[in-house]
Amino acid sequence: MECKKFVYADNAATTRLSTDVLNKMMPYLTENYGNASSLYNFGNIARSAVDLARKQIADAICAEQNEIYFTAGGSESDNWAIKGIAATMRKKNKNHIISSAFEHHAVLHTLKALEKEGFEVTFLPVYENGIISIDDLKNSIREDTGLVTIMFANNEIGTIQPISQIGEICKDKKIIFHTDAVQAVGNIAIDVKSLNIDLLSMSAHKFHGPKGVGALFVRKGIFLPNLIHGGGQERSRRAGTENVAGIVGMGAAIEISCRNIEQKNKKLRAISQRVIDGALRIERSRLNGDPEKRLAGNVSLCFEGIEGESLLLMLDAMGVCASSGSACTSGSLDPSHVLLSIGLPHEIAHGSLRLSFSDENTLEDADKILEVLPGIVKRLRSISPLWDKIKQKEIKH
Repeated sequence: MECKKFVYADNAATTRLSTDVLNKMMPYLTENYGNASSLYNFGNIARSAVDLARKQIADAICAEQNEIYFTAGGSESDNWAIKGIAATMRKKNKNHIISSAFEHHAVLHTLKALEKEGFEVTFLPVYENGIISIDDLKNSIREDTGLVTIMFANNEIGTIQPISQIGEICKDKKIIFHTDAVQAVGNIAIDVKSLNIDLLSMSAHKFHGPKGVGALFVRKGIFLPNLIHGGGQERSRRAGTENVAGIVGMGAAIEISCRNIEQKNKKLRAISQRVIDGALRIERSRLNGDPEKRLAGNVSLCFEGIEGESLLLMLDAMGVCASSGSACTSGSLDPSHVLLSIGLPHEIAHGSLRLSFSDENTLEDADKILEVLPGIVKRLRSISPLWDKIKQKEIKH
């Protein structure tokens, strides 16, 4: 039976594993299966492949090869960075951490856990444009502030934070700066040195690499306690036999993704803008976040009077894969904490739609979405008591 043709517009959740990347991985899943920690030559083949991938990742963010540590993904990298720095803060009598209200849950839940251990966390507000205020950051810094953790680009609404300014402030105040760059790597040119980033988290499956592998950049001179004890892997910081094929795939994927970022983003902006222009013709629709300072492939919309879950199911039935927010909270019926953080009321935040495109999408995909989206919104509103109330209120006014 022929496979159904569909539009995949949920690349912020995960991307397709590139065929070129898979081909690079295959030898390390088959004939070159040696353990990278072994001393004999067969193991050295795997070790050389890991070393090359580490260099590819370092080069992609303008870091040094020995500043890259492999992990199982972005969430692990976030946890290791934040908990590790918190452990070193205690020894320096520093007890205060600054973050933002709309971080990924890998960061938020980690910080909530640290609060239970006695740390104080300031969650900076995020304004309607989806960007924090530098003045808020400056005003929140205290004598005992030891860590600032602010995401590079938001995973739901795609807004890009003023990372360079944050890094400069942290460097001046001698505060460690960590950024969750899971959505940014491969989509934005990143230079950790010029941006004064101390720790940076990334995940391979966000840029056409394999799932289950990520990395943490740790600037030389930053001490981070061991994540896992039991072996000498990752310079004795994270024990466990290396996922050689996954690591090879991550290295290949990041090299490919960073090759022509500007050209890729030009294409993505064209696709996204076509969808935005068409979607905003729908009555009582809105684009979430700054229209310019955002990831080129991100489109976050809200439609009043409907439920996002119903919208997703009907889009799926019409051959469009999308989401209402973070993939990590897709099973939740609560409105997105990101949309609430930028000031949207619950009834509007519930009607959210996130479309996220990669370089594999086309303008035809945008046209397909616009072909089905208005009709679906109209149908859902026709059976929505909330929409009836909205229209009745308009008539009264």
